[in-house]
Amino acid sequence: KGDHVSPTQPYSELTYRPKQNLTDKDMWGATMFDQLVCRVIFKRLRYDGPFTPPSEQGTLVFPGNLGMFEWGGIAVDPHRQIAIANPMALPFVSKLIPRGPGNPAEPPKGAEGGSGTETGVQPQYGVPFGVELNPFLSPFGLPCKQPAWGYISAVDLKTNETVWKKRIGTVRDSAPLPLPFKMGMPMLGGPITTAGHVAFIGATADNYLRAFDTNTGEMLWQARLPAGGQATPMTYEANGKQYVVIAAGGHGSFGTKLGDYVVAYALPDTK
Repeated sequence: KGDHVSPTQPYSELTYRPKQNLTDKDMWGATMFDQLVCRVIFKRLRYDGPFTPPSEQGTLVFPGNLGMFEWGGIAVDPHRQIAIANPMALPFVSKLIPRGPGNPAEPPKGAEGGSGTETGVQPQYGVPFGVELNPFLSPFGLPCKQPAWGYISAVDLKTNETVWKKRIGTVRDSAPLPLPFKMGMPMLGGPITTAGHVAFIGATADNYLRAFDTNTGEMLWQARLPAGGQATPMTYEANGKQYVVIAAGGHGSFGTKLGDYVVAYALPDTK
């Protein structure tokens, strides 16, 4: 109570911010039951648009804590002056938890302070509240917002216009049945581009590395990884041959298959 935010907030020129605020009509579910539950929870949350502050009531955070862009960054083709990005929009719920048993204001004696974990109450030592921060999911564990949740796209850096935008990722490795539907999935990791006008990206919640034509957005190739590819790939040349390599280690909080792989692919000889 008594806290407030600035009446205006800065936006980057390079942004995919939602054109409109969410409504209960944007709620989605695998069944009518979980869609109804999502709508009920949505109505109970505080939500005044993208800059709604955390609250004891529980605040809907959208586009969410994964996006629109996250730690993987974007890639730039300096010759064509386009950016390849993977914007996401997956709502989260942020709820302030007053201090009390199990939620002390200071670290226990003899214990080092820390930032907490990715589950449960985050301690936020030194301030009046801890915080719970979780994706806004249905009872079946699927996002409450209708798909798509993730894209790959190209932006003209001279005009800031979107050149193309495609859904990326399937629910093959996150649904009870291995369905190949192109839902457009959340991601952890970013793309790279090459001088041959090809963009490579892993990152999605299914275990694939994919290649896209940076001119058109057409998917040129994909390969199945042995574990989650929540990483940004890299490329290098050796003995006149080009390679693309990615760490396929998975991600615990993302729910992808864990592993300890580094996987390299050779680009075909075009001579």
